[in-house]
Amino acid sequence: MGNGDTRVRGLAARAGGWSARHRWAAVGIWMLFVVLAMGLGSAAGRVDVGNSDQLKGETNTAARIVEEAGIEEPAGETVLVQAKDEGLTATDQEFRSAVTAVVTAVEKTGEVANVTSPYESDTISEDGHSALVQFDMRGDSDTAGERVEPVLDAVAGVQQDHEALRIEEIGGASMMKTFDDAFGDDFKKAEYSAVPVALGILLIAFGALVAALLPVALAITAIIATMGLMGLVSHLQPMSETANSVMLLVGLAVGVDYCLFYLRREREERAAGRDAQTALRIAAATSGRAIVVSGVTVCVAMAGMLFTGIAEFEAMGLASLMVVAVAMVGSVTVLPALLSLLGERVDKGRLPFLRKRRANGGNDSRFWTAVLKRVLAKPLLAAVVATGALLAVAAPAVGMKTENLTLDQEFGDSLPIVQTYNRVNEAFPGGSEPAEVVVRADDINAAEVKAALADFRAQAVDSGASRGPVEIRVHSRQNVAFVYVPLVGGSDQDKAAESLVKLRDEVRPATLGTVDGVEAPITGQVAGNKDFNDQLVGSVVPVFLFVVVFAFLLMLLSFRSITVAITSIVLNLLSVGAAYGILVAVFQHGWGASLVGAEGVGAIITWLPLFLFVILFGLSMDYHVFVVSRIREARMRGRSTRDAIQHGVVTTAGVVTSAAVIMVAVFAIFGTLSMQSMKQMGVGLAAAVLIDATIIRGVLLPAVMALLGERNWYLPKWLHRMPDLTHDESPAAAAPPVTRDAKDERVPV
Repeated sequence: MGNGDTRVRGLAARAGGWSARHRWAAVGIWMLFVVLAMGLGSAAGRVDVGNSDQLKGETNTAARIVEEAGIEEPAGETVLVQAKDEGLTATDQEFRSAVTAVVTAVEKTGEVANVTSPYESDTISEDGHSALVQFDMRGDSDTAGERVEPVLDAVAGVQQDHEALRIEEIGGASMMKTFDDAFGDDFKKAEYSAVPVALGILLIAFGALVAALLPVALAITAIIATMGLMGLVSHLQPMSETANSVMLLVGLAVGVDYCLFYLRREREERAAGRDAQTALRIAAATSGRAIVVSGVTVCVAMAGMLFTGIAEFEAMGLASLMVVAVAMVGSVTVLPALLSLLGERVDKGRLPFLRKRRANGGNDSRFWTAVLKRVLAKPLLAAVVATGALLAVAAPAVGMKTENLTLDQEFGDSLPIVQTYNRVNEAFPGGSEPAEVVVRADDINAAEVKAALADFRAQAVDSGASRGPVEIRVHSRQNVAFVYVPLVGGSDQDKAAESLVKLRDEVRPATLGTVDGVEAPITGQVAGNKDFNDQLVGSVVPVFLFVVVFAFLLMLLSFRSITVAITSIVLNLLSVGAAYGILVAVFQHGWGASLVGAEGVGAIITWLPLFLFVILFGLSMDYHVFVVSRIREARMRGRSTRDAIQHGVVTTAGVVTSAAVIMVAVFAIFGTLSMQSMKQMGVGLAAAVLIDATIIRGVLLPAVMALLGERNWYLPKWLHRMPDLTHDESPAAAAPPVTRDAKDERVPV
């Protein structure tokens, strides 16, 4: 039988054609690229985001002063000594002997310095039942968690000798060790289990081992290459471990998706009677083009994070952008070469226990055929019901409360150190997270500077911003002083932020601000959170406008339809809104929170809404571009708009479902992690992808397009001069499917 007119044009088609003709060259070039990228990246090393790069504003200024002065702040530790009942106070002999025992025990370890008794530093609570022994860990603060175990053991030994008291240690090093022991493998387990999960789903989808391995291989090589590129790029834009994890997630998602799209179309064309070469050329022209459009759109969405001005977000955005670009290039170059090399062997390693269907008509999904029949019969009703359902799901998002989660919100109170954190904050509000004033002067020991520091310490307490004690550490050689101010409000972020504002706007101008040449930025946990929130809020509008406007323009150029561009944006916004609603319902209001282990969180972590918007807007374009491309292709081949919708949605349902199941499964793994911020990210992403692949693509998109009819392809005359990027393949009648014998049956995606 003839293969019809299969002339192709366009970048994706030409790249696929060249790769198929020069198979070994394409595979060799790709492997060389991966090896070179990884090798050069390893040789260059990776520069991670530093403290002074994290934020703008006072937090950035304080970090810069510390770095320029060459001061390495040690990891501070605190031991809480607290009476278990009201009969014992800090003035009693038993209490004093316990404090002395703590001081002696930690000093004997040889791992600490600057040990301070509460009787020297006045770190005794107002009720007299609690006191703090404070000290610093020796050595690099970043690795202090690795050296703190002997100190923890020493404190535990003192606790055994004083049953009437609570003697508990908390600080940067002890928290680092505790969380590493409890949750350190969480991320690694999630990352390592993502690949086997994806492979298992692909095995079920394709029914053949070789076909299932291809998408995973493409995704893994794209991730490896990007890891190397991250090392090179980090010398211009610092990277981070968080960016690494996000890159892995996004790379696995899009790498598998793009290969699925390509391989699914190549299989479909072969099932329809095309020879292997022609099937590849058509797959390159159709799915290859959809991959390019989708990839560019996802890259644009990820680039939105570069407008936040927050180094961590910029690192995540750039890393995600790079892995999408690498996966996109690999999909339209090395994948056609591999398919050409494998030929029919792509179906090797079949799983005989999976249900098989004949290729004759087997590509259509019976479930989605039945759904589409009802949707297209009453498109207005379907559109109203689907939109109403999504708006109802999105409704809780109106009352979204975002904040940086406290320790007990992030990890719950199951860990003893979290309970210690709460007890310290109750007895010494703000003591575990004090504001830190970094004071730099021409001469830090000048009389007027010393007087200003003393005034600041006094007024910090008199103003009500702190209950004290306010500690001052002077580094004379560097002309820098650190002032530690426990904030009233403690772990209550809102109240602590009010105390911070008093310090910055009232106390500082009246004291340190009166001395010429003095810089006194205020940093610390609460200040960092406030600066982060302020900067994030200020970046929401620019990021939103950038992503939406550029996505609209790309869809307009790719489909030459203003209607398709508008509906694409609206449907994606509905999907994101529904994901927000689910997040708020579960994590803020607690509806079904026990199912994911999220009881009592009460808020959404600050960075998540903007992060989800960018990621989801990008990833949802994968499905949208693929489905709409197939609908437009069918329309260009002479089908009516309604038939084209039916054909496009039903024939892509299998690959969209498979891709969505993989994404939902991978993201759901992150929803099982112990940290609430990771749970929120995993649940939000999984819910959004599920909604996007079912209600949006399966119901709302076809209903809206059916209602619009021929207006789907409307383009104003004044836009006709735009570049024509619509399609890479000339309209050709599809060849009728051929019947294959039983041994040549395929399991459709």
